[in-house]
Amino acid sequence: MGSLYSEYLSPSKVREHYNYTKETLDTQETPSRQVALAIIIILCFAIVVENLLVLIAVARNSKFHSAMYLFLGNLAASDLLAGVAFVANTLLSGPVTLGLTPVQWFAREGSAFITLSASVFSLLAIAIERHVAIAKVKLYGSDKSCRMLLLIAASWLISLALGGLPILGWNCLGHLEACSTVLPLYTKHYVLCVVTIFSVILLAIVALYVRIYCVVRSSHADVAGPQTLALLKTVTIVLGVFIVCWLPAFSILLLDYACPVRSCPVLYKAHYFFAFATLNSLLN
Repeated sequence: MGSLYSEYLSPSKVREHYNYTKETLDTQETPSRQVALAIIIILCFAIVVENLLVLIAVARNSKFHSAMYLFLGNLAASDLLAGVAFVANTLLSGPVTLGLTPVQWFAREGSAFITLSASVFSLLAIAIERHVAIAKVKLYGSDKSCRMLLLIAASWLISLALGGLPILGWNCLGHLEACSTVLPLYTKHYVLCVVTIFSVILLAIVALYVRIYCVVRSSHADVAGPQTLALLKTVTIVLGVFIVCWLPAFSILLLDYACPVRSCPVLYKAHYFFAFATLNSLLN
């Protein structure tokens, strides 16, 4: 175990893993790449500003202090941090990547996984809250604010744990044959585990919304007022946008697990799929 962690500060490890999984290490800056990076950074700053405005609105307006809006505020916070993480990831990509130590690389990629996890858990919390509101279940009780905050805190702790697993030891340092092509210091099994967890959660969210629609369309549809239905429609759109934006990235990660090293050229274009996924934080 000690020898594993001693490799975390080795400046040659990242280059070694990229050399094993990639067909080429050519990361020279070109005018088109520089333009693309500039556009991504501008979009990320827009993500940060937009979600900061949402957080300010939720904090300053007492009408937005209900469970639903607090969960939406948590989603905005995760999207804001995702924008920051995407900026850091962009600035530390390209030629800079090969100069990183493994611990720096884990921090770069882990921050993106943590914010993605937080977004997924926020969507789950929103779906549970909508189901509770429509079904008129007394879930929160008198100390609902405390329980909501505990739920939000728990979602972030789980996200930190999930994103931090590779730096704690679940990585492929010293085991090149187990490495992901898209994320060359992560094991394929870790990538599969994360995608599986997210997929199960998203399926659970979809099931909750199907259940909500069944309740609304039933003979007891009067439990849902116009404002409730409008809000339900909005958060359903948010979920749909998340799935559309992230489905290509999840698909490329599943293909990464299935493909032997250097056998699927499309994996070398994975950054396009992740760039499309960043639109989710902007569209929310």
